[in-house]
Amino acid sequence: MMITMGVGELRLNIHKYIDQIHSESLLIMLHDFLKGREADLEGGHWSKLTAEQQAEVLLAYDESEDGSNLLDRSEVFGRR
Repeated sequence: MMITMGVGELRLNIHKYIDQIHSESLLIMLHDFLKGREADLEGGHWSKLTAEQQAEVLLAYDESEDGSNLLDRSEVFGRR
């Protein structure tokens, strides 16, 4: 069951999560991620992909919605 929130509630929740982060490196990573997404929204990387590459990305996204297609974190990053 997916719960949908309005834009205002989403922003508020994101701000709450960010306010709880004390790691400067994690905050820098989030900043860089969001800054990169801003460029993407302006047509950045997405517009540079071919139609076939865009279709592959969208298919991968759709497949990621099914948990059985996902790898465990330890498989991706290795055990520490």
